[in-house]
Amino acid sequence: MKTYSLILTALTIGCVSALAVSDEDFQKMQQQIQDLQKAHQEDQQEIQRLKEQVGSTQKTTAETQQKVEAAEKKAEEAQQTAAAATPAATGPEARQNFMIVGDAEVQFGKTEGQHSAFELADFAPIFLFRATDKVLFEAGFDVILQNGTTGSHDSGSGNSVSLSFGTLDYVFNDYVTVVAGDMLLPLGTYSERAAGWLNKIPDSPLPRDVLPGAGVGLQLRGALPVGESGQAVTYAVYGVNGPSSTTNTSNAGDLDLGGNVGLTSGGNSANLHGSPSAGGRIGWFLPWRAHWDAELGVSGMSGTWNDGDNKQWSAFVFDGALHLSPNFELKGEYVNTWVESTDHGTFTPRGWWIQAGYKLAGLQLDLPLINSTELVARYDTKRDGIGTRTERYTLGYVYYITNTLWFEGDYEFVNCSDHSQANNNLVFQLSYGF
Repeated sequence: MKTYSLILTALTIGCVSALAVSDEDFQKMQQQIQDLQKAHQEDQQEIQRLKEQVGSTQKTTAETQQKVEAAEKKAEEAQQTAAAATPAATGPEARQNFMIVGDAEVQFGKTEGQHSAFELADFAPIFLFRATDKVLFEAGFDVILQNGTTGSHDSGSGNSVSLSFGTLDYVFNDYVTVVAGDMLLPLGTYSERAAGWLNKIPDSPLPRDVLPGAGVGLQLRGALPVGESGQAVTYAVYGVNGPSSTTNTSNAGDLDLGGNVGLTSGGNSANLHGSPSAGGRIGWFLPWRAHWDAELGVSGMSGTWNDGDNKQWSAFVFDGALHLSPNFELKGEYVNTWVESTDHGTFTPRGWWIQAGYKLAGLQLDLPLINSTELVARYDTKRDGIGTRTERYTLGYVYYITNTLWFEGDYEFVNCSDHSQANNNLVFQLSYGF
């Protein structure tokens, strides 16, 4: 624009003064005009050259970016190919596929009317193996040291090693897992979620004595999400050998809740009463914010238990749990069973328990000993169905030395219609989960 203005100005001056100037002066002005036009052409050529240079630079940048992206993609593909070619059973990957977890406990106790003693040393490893993303194996053992028994008096000591559970799991899809083997039974939630080190009170609730903890068979289990709030419906359905008889009779005292593993002492495969038992659980999990949730569940199981395959055993369990903040927990179960027998007809062992815990860190007192302590309490009661009733009140604490190393102390007040069993207990336990 500036160049064009100069040209127009020069032309105007030339036209106005053409009559007043000499030929020589006119030629000079004409030369100046030509010089301005030439300068304008050179400016246009320089602008065009700069445009071409910018376009070339942009093209080079785009090509360089494409080359970088292609190289990154090629490197990623090479890494994936190398990972796929590496055997899963070698190097660090193999260690990720095998894991040992579990717990260990040492107890010191005093039973009313008895001497105090170190009464339990328990080591319970759990072996976990992942063959593939869908095939898993898990097995848990209990290794316990206790006094041996000869006649009516303890003699020496002995170690007992037992398989708590051992299953092969197949993840069919996001909602179904197939479990086969010696499995923890989902009759309530205690056996799967609170036994051993996970239990904040050293011994199990009394009503758990009337239920089998494990069974050999096949199970389908999983969970179905409800909406997007985190709610879920959990389920389990299974068939197992079920309870059996310690003899070939069907008297009440012969009921064996855990001895029917499908293999006789002679090495023969046999269900001791001929028919399997069936059971299942359905639960509803309801969270409403972090560390605030509730869960309710109902479960049951039924089948024959005697060698004649004509006496029924059945169970019903209602379970619930509530968490209010990271510091408060409340949970419990109601248990009812029915047993058909020859000598007592149908009798009903049953009971219930409720347990609460509160972590004193919720008080925000900024005191190390207090902040590492949780107060616990439990009430449990059991009726054996043939005349004996027991109830127990437990008060105690858990001191968290670390998140996995606990020092627990409890005092149990016991009332029983059989006075020989009405003995209060003081228990201290050091437990470690790994």
